This record gives sequence, structure tokens and C-alpha cells, in this order.
Amino acid sequence: MSIINTKIKPFKNTAFKNGEFIEVTEKNVEGKWSVFFFYPADFTFVCPTELGDVADHYAEFQKLGVDIYSVSTDTHFTHKAWHGSSDTIGKIEYAMIGDPTAQLSRNFEILREAEGLADRGTFIVDPEGIIQAIEITAEGIGRDASDLLRKVKAAQYVASHPGEVCPAKWKEGEATLSPSLDLVGKI
Repeated sequence: MSIINTKIKPFKNTAFKNGEFIEVTEKNVEGKWSVFFFYPADFTFVCPTELGDVADHYAEFQKLGVDIYSVSTDTHFTHKAWHGSSDTIGKIEYAMIGDPTAQLSRNFEILREAEGLADRGTFIVDPEGIIQAIEITAEGIGRDASDLLRKVKAAQYVASHPGEVCPAKWKEGEATLSPSLDLVGKI
């Protein structure tokens, strides 16, 4: 069963952010757009390329009022160690949530139970805590932060323009659609 259009479940985890350990709960998400960016593990191969790509686009996400939360089943201590030992990870300014109990990964239905690792899953969450978009890829397939940014903009546009939808490949400023009986069979 898909969790799209459902409210995120309560959680309480410790994260590493800007040289500190912080507590993150569902209350931190209320009232703002958020991206939960799950990945299998620290000190791996594809994961740092993805997290670094998100870090390179972080200022753009911030301009849109979007908080980024990367999540793996590693501890917040491991996140700190990785942040301090890798140039790619060292540029991360967003919260790196530790999920050693895997409860947050279970909440988002992204946990590989037998391995105790999260799949590569991206969740765009609106200010009401409702999941608006999900992307899940296989272990060896990295995600693209510029496409994530495009999807966030589309989700924000649709939320602020009731009655309009964004077609495939939509980019900010391009034409949208207003679904109606007149459009049926015309596209």
C-alpha cells in the first residue's frame, strides 16, 4: 500500500547538523516543506554522491523554504564521523538523521528488514505533514538533486494553485494544465 497523500507518523530521532547533535521530530516538519532523503549507509559508494549533490543544491532548497533531512539507519555519531572524514559529506549543512532503531525507516515503509538498511527513497512532505511525492530507486541507481528540486517546485505550485496540475517535464514558469472535460482526449 502506498503512503502517498498520507500524514507522516510521529517520530523522534537524533541528527547531526552544523557540528551539533539535535533532536528532530514530526513537529520540526509542521508548517514547512520538507524532503526526507533516505539512503542505505554511511561510508559507501553511491550514497555520498547523492548527498553531495543535494548539498550542492541546498541553498536553492532553502530559498524555497524547504528543509532537507537525510536519513540512514546509522547513528548520529557515525554521521558526525563521516562528515568529518569526507570532503563531499563535509559540505552538508542539512540535518543528517540517525535511525539506528529503524523506526523512521519503517514509518516511511522504506526499510529492508532483513538487512536493517533503508532503500534509496525520497519523500516530499508538505507543510501539513502530508507526503506529496515519493521516489524509490534500486541500490545502484543514484538520484538527481536538480530533478528533486523540479519536483518540489511542482508540488509547491500545485499546492498554491488549486485546479492546476503540472505536466511531464514541467519547469517553473512553464504552462500548466487545468483538468476539465474539454481536455479529455485533446492532449
